[in-house]
Amino acid sequence: MTTQLSDFSLDFFSLTGKVAIVTGGATGLGQGFAVALAKAGADLFITTHGTSWDETRELIEKEGRRVELFQTDLSKRENAKAVVSECVKAFGKVDILVNNAGTIRRSPILEYKEEDWDAVIDLNLNSLYFLSQEAAKVMVEQKSGKIINVASMLSYQGGKFVPPYTASKHAVHGLTKSFANELAEYGIQTNAIAPGYVATNNTTQIRADEKRNAEILSRIPAARWATPADLMGTVVFLASNASNYVNGHTLAVDGGWLAR
Repeated sequence: MTTQLSDFSLDFFSLTGKVAIVTGGATGLGQGFAVALAKAGADLFITTHGTSWDETRELIEKEGRRVELFQTDLSKRENAKAVVSECVKAFGKVDILVNNAGTIRRSPILEYKEEDWDAVIDLNLNSLYFLSQEAAKVMVEQKSGKIINVASMLSYQGGKFVPPYTASKHAVHGLTKSFANELAEYGIQTNAIAPGYVATNNTTQIRADEKRNAEILSRIPAARWATPADLMGTVVFLASNASNYVNGHTLAVDGGWLAR
């Protein structure tokens, strides 16, 4: 359906009545995404590997939204596939999927271990694919849905000491387009967010390296690391009706990193 100028209102950004899955949603970027969606009106189904979720629960319930937290290891395919069915059991539907869960392991390429390669690919790529596939089956029946993947600056660049992370994030960029091409006819949009350098647990090691930290800051026009709060508006936009004609796109939120 074509939207007319007179149809548009700020209600297009509302997620009232929507149900969102956010993987890895209890900490870092995932927590920011989950809280943002709750503030926009969505109820949340959050997967987490650990059990440190009290703060996230409190932040979401403070917004008057319902939240279910589901502890699981998404690197195992059967667990990734089970997330959608568990969400449907809890809420009856899935409107939004945010594929945020991920990991990174650093080592020189000549020393990189097979088990580290497998661990990164299993979580960053395989779980995203199988979760998206399962969510899409539900969304096709609903004739609507939003799949939002989390890409990276290393969806565009090679990086150093993180070969499987780079491979997985290039693949996320590609899968976003692939899912968009096949699911658009069902009213489903698939897009990705490519965060720049964000101050989270995953970046503690390089932020602690004074030389590397200075190199990074010198390239960011914004002259600072991002925080999870800097990504909150982006996820609401991509999850809402305001982005219904945005499809197959990876949106960089990087303080200008790629521009320089």
